[in-house]
Amino acid sequence: MMRGKQKNLLLIHNARLVDAETDIRHGAILLRGDKIEGLPTAAALKELLADDSVAKFDARGGTVMPSFIDMHAHFRDPGFTQKEDIESGSHAAAAGGFGTLVLMPNTKPVVSSMALAEQNIRKGQEYALAQLIQSISITKDFSGTDISHLAGIDAKRVPLITEDGHEVKDSDVMFRAMQEAARKKLIVSCHCEDPFLAAGAQPLRRQALELLAANGGKASAEQKKQAAALLRQANTLLELAEDCATFRNIRLAQQAGCHLHLCHVSTARCLEAVRQAKAAGMSISCEVTPHHLGLAGDKAPLLFQIVNPPLRSEQDRLAAVQALADGTADVIATDHAPHTDADKQAGSPGFSGLETAFATCYTTLVLGAGMSLSKLSSLMSARPAELLGLQDRGFLRAGYKADLTVVDTEAVKTIRGKRFASKGTYTPLEGKKLCGDIAATFFRGTLVFQREEKAVRR
Repeated sequence: MMRGKQKNLLLIHNARLVDAETDIRHGAILLRGDKIEGLPTAAALKELLADDSVAKFDARGGTVMPSFIDMHAHFRDPGFTQKEDIESGSHAAAAGGFGTLVLMPNTKPVVSSMALAEQNIRKGQEYALAQLIQSISITKDFSGTDISHLAGIDAKRVPLITEDGHEVKDSDVMFRAMQEAARKKLIVSCHCEDPFLAAGAQPLRRQALELLAANGGKASAEQKKQAAALLRQANTLLELAEDCATFRNIRLAQQAGCHLHLCHVSTARCLEAVRQAKAAGMSISCEVTPHHLGLAGDKAPLLFQIVNPPLRSEQDRLAAVQALADGTADVIATDHAPHTDADKQAGSPGFSGLETAFATCYTTLVLGAGMSLSKLSSLMSARPAELLGLQDRGFLRAGYKADLTVVDTEAVKTIRGKRFASKGTYTPLEGKKLCGDIAATFFRGTLVFQREEKAVRR
């Protein structure tokens, strides 16, 4: 429990401390206001524990890490707030251990101006649960042609442009947008999906959904088998769509000289393309999602195979794990994409991901693939901060923002969507047991989330 509030100091003690460069088994961290004061020595810790004017938080043996930074989240605000809004999304972020998030612009209206971006940034500041960075669309209002609005972007406030959920069809338009991004030092974040190939997958998905909805949603074994076959056909087209768009965008960005960031890379071919581009000296980065790490398509419920990009083969999943380990892939980003129950049943692609991200990654990467917790911290905190130019977070360093997450690595978490803070309660992980849980989250030195239920130990 916390007690005392004098001196604007907060001591988080009885903790393991882990970031991309640190792993202290038994330690403490001292906060002053919204910043990290430092990591006290054993002698200083003894004095601080005896000082009743210093507020205390007992981590109970948990691991303190820099709060996670998500380069890819959908809060659906404005326009689709029945799915999510800034308030519910911010609570989901806090519950998932996230302190900074980049929001996608595919709202209604599309975020294509600094005025609309600042509106969402201010909303996030009102709730003070996480810092929200609002991205802006590559083409104005997703027109696919107009890039005149890019000249008005303040790169210090909006470091990233994206057409996420769409692809810019016209290569000349994309090339000119990339040239402007290079001039303004903006990140071009690409949802790589050839729209013409992707269009061929949609009728197949619709047919699969009709089969799954048969008999009042109680499809027969044969209907499920037919639906699975249709989804496999759709996914083959969508794999080709991702590969083709990735190759195009890498070549355009290479010529334009901008920094290219590839969203939710999911195929082994695309990861190899990134590997080769990096070897050639190109300014390029990419993200992998927790669901593409933790789930292969043939092992997920059929409805949840409808996500863009789809859940891939086990070979692709293992390639993503390896890419994170060897530095080909730079960050883990959630692509948190909540929907109402009705929309998900109707086939809307995506699902909530903020509140399952750490457990999925800890179970899959640390316990399953032998990755160190420090490396995971790099992928979820330090490297995203570096890419976004956030020089005051991502590490447990004096003077950095006091955005901290206490994780319980011994907890076994049973995933239940109904417990989510997010409005989107659908998850392909429903009922699954994962290791690792968020015990508490601090944003700018203030406790914004604390787990209520008693943890089950592994």
